[in-house]
Amino acid sequence: MTNEAATAQATEAAPEPEPLPHGLGVSLPAADTRAKTEGTFPYAADLWAEGLLWAAVLRSPHPHARVVSIDTTHAREMPGVRAVVTHEDVPGDPLHGRGTADRPVFASEVVRHHGEPLAAVAADHPDTARMAAAAVIVEYEVLDPVIDPEQAFEAEPLHPDGNLIRHIPLRHGDPDAVGDVVVEGLYRIGRQDPAPIGAEAGLAVPRPDGGVELYLASTDPHGDRDTAAAAFGLEPERVKVVVTGVPGATADREDRSFQLPLGLLALKTGLPVKLAATREESFLGHTHRHPTLLRYRHHADAEGRLVKVEAQILLDAGAYADTSSDALAAAVAFACGPYVVPNAFIEGWAVRTNNPPSGHVRGEGAMQVCAAYEAQMDKLAKKLGVDPAELRLRNVMATGDVLPTGQTVTCPAPVAELLEAVRDFPLPPLPKDTPEDEWLLPGGPEGAGDPGAVRRGVGYGLGMVHMLGAEGADEVSTATVRVQGGVATVLCAAVENGQGFSTLARQIVQETLGIDEVHVVPVDTDQPPAGPGCRGRHTWVSGGAVERAAKMVRTQLLQPLAHQFGMSHELLQITDGRITSYDGVLSTTVTEAMDGKELWATAQCRPHPTEPLDEAGQGDAFVGMAFCAVRAVVDVDIEIGSVRVVELAVAQDVGRVLNPAQLAARIEAGVTQGLGAALTENLRTPRGLVRHPDLTGYALPTALDAPDIHIVKLVEERDVVAPFGAKAVSAVPVVTSPAAIASAVRAATGRPVNRLPIRPQAAVVTGG
Repeated sequence: MTNEAATAQATEAAPEPEPLPHGLGVSLPAADTRAKTEGTFPYAADLWAEGLLWAAVLRSPHPHARVVSIDTTHAREMPGVRAVVTHEDVPGDPLHGRGTADRPVFASEVVRHHGEPLAAVAADHPDTARMAAAAVIVEYEVLDPVIDPEQAFEAEPLHPDGNLIRHIPLRHGDPDAVGDVVVEGLYRIGRQDPAPIGAEAGLAVPRPDGGVELYLASTDPHGDRDTAAAAFGLEPERVKVVVTGVPGATADREDRSFQLPLGLLALKTGLPVKLAATREESFLGHTHRHPTLLRYRHHADAEGRLVKVEAQILLDAGAYADTSSDALAAAVAFACGPYVVPNAFIEGWAVRTNNPPSGHVRGEGAMQVCAAYEAQMDKLAKKLGVDPAELRLRNVMATGDVLPTGQTVTCPAPVAELLEAVRDFPLPPLPKDTPEDEWLLPGGPEGAGDPGAVRRGVGYGLGMVHMLGAEGADEVSTATVRVQGGVATVLCAAVENGQGFSTLARQIVQETLGIDEVHVVPVDTDQPPAGPGCRGRHTWVSGGAVERAAKMVRTQLLQPLAHQFGMSHELLQITDGRITSYDGVLSTTVTEAMDGKELWATAQCRPHPTEPLDEAGQGDAFVGMAFCAVRAVVDVDIEIGSVRVVELAVAQDVGRVLNPAQLAARIEAGVTQGLGAALTENLRTPRGLVRHPDLTGYALPTALDAPDIHIVKLVEERDVVAPFGAKAVSAVPVVTSPAAIASAVRAATGRPVNRLPIRPQAAVVTGG
């Protein structure tokens, strides 16, 4: 047989290739999967430019000090140093901030936290830059830091705006209402760091028009551009932010305390300047989850139904306001959890201290109160002698119930269904008392002193988060869809930060237009703004804009055909790349219908407006909400206090599953981040100094720490006001899993467990 004949025979015998995943509801793989797995994906730290200089930032070693003088003479005279900048070299607005512009680009008269920038250097080698930064001589008058947020109320003002950032007094119902049973508790939540695997990095390139281009792993490029332009004294159109590969984001990804010095150095030298932060600089520079102190009192009737909740919530904002006002609003609004509470009286404060700045981290505000109100529910169940899951079921909210803010829950709220799903899921088997299975015990091999000291506990957590911005935030995104030659292109400034937006955008266009090949254009600020990538914004707002633009293109495509056949274009459908009519008369491919034309449309998506909370904490502040239930099973060595999470069962309200694999990955990642908050993650700051700012001192959970995670139920009850009916999925498991783990440790030990992360001494049972 000739080679040609053999090839022909093999071709004839070859089976038809499996069709590729297509449209919404399928697990379409991400377009950048191969590049990331092969190590060729370009992150900000990989960038290069001809004539590149390297930057370094001098940061304060003190949490609080008066700056007497800054001498840059020695640094400027070092060979290889091209520029040194301080507060005197900021030509524009000297203050910046994500929520409130209260943070200086460079400290000038006073430093307010450990790691605050005072100067930056550009040199021809990274080691030279770091040595030159260290050669800047700063004379300090060290001041006593305010590190206890409770002391901030009486302390001297740490900032011209004062120490109190916001106070929300929520008043709902009858203040004189009392219950038959009352439980109280004091709770503390630690400082969780977003701990991105890739530390901050960026490249600034001066432009011929006197402007600058910033290449950053930004999650809010237009916000970063506007802030940079204000600091540089330039018009926004002369500053361009180009988004490079984002190595994951569980918070506001970029630390502007290095972006702004980077751009200033490029403008001053006229050369490209790169900065790649060390892990220590990363910990010192970016914001963290708000450490929180919470006091609670729950009233219930004899059957365990909630009568009144009283709470005091104190957020430690650190040195600057950032997004603390938003975090406080979420904490106060969700202080009672997804439960029906007819009477609620909550006091919430966010205050400045000399601790590291706090900001947006997944589930900000909601995570802290969830740990506290779920501890209260456990206390109430114990006092009444009621099963903890049953007590929760007696109080859960549903669609149509009212939040303590007075807002009616109009979105699907299947809280009871979620709780029943995790409660009824089979429990894992108990570990066997054999050497072969010793690794199942807390601490692993050699970890448990005596298998007989191990106690198993089962606990529950119910959590809720809001989606999008709140309190009147104008949530809007713009997208353009262009089709030519059988290929669709999406332009939208929604940053792909790990939440899967670029994959979702492809799926939306595939679903709407029946086109397989869809490309999403890299993001920069020449595109219309899409807003920051947090709180599920891009799934809802940017996905909605892509859908509207794609539908407009669909109408442009179908109307001429419909007119030709004398029918409405609504009677035509697109399936698997073919256009067909309801009666079968028309059947053609999308490519044939395009006939070489280029079609495009631009659309916006803007959800319904919200309103700020009033002076009594009342108002329709949120666009939508998402809910989650988690059951945790833990093994605790009650002699040494080690905890092993055996299993986490999760049931979640997702609205609609748009990409099953992507959704499961997001839930599992959120649960694991919550595991870290529950057991290991706490950035320690004795006397305001960040201790062990590295991934050795800061204990992230690893693959060996991750338990079995079972997604036992996804409730697909579509939210009618959301595009596709989908809800955000990443934040609510982060919020809920720490509370469930703490609940399980309480069940195993009988101890109160009133602090996160859980310290070993909190799980030790004396004489147990």
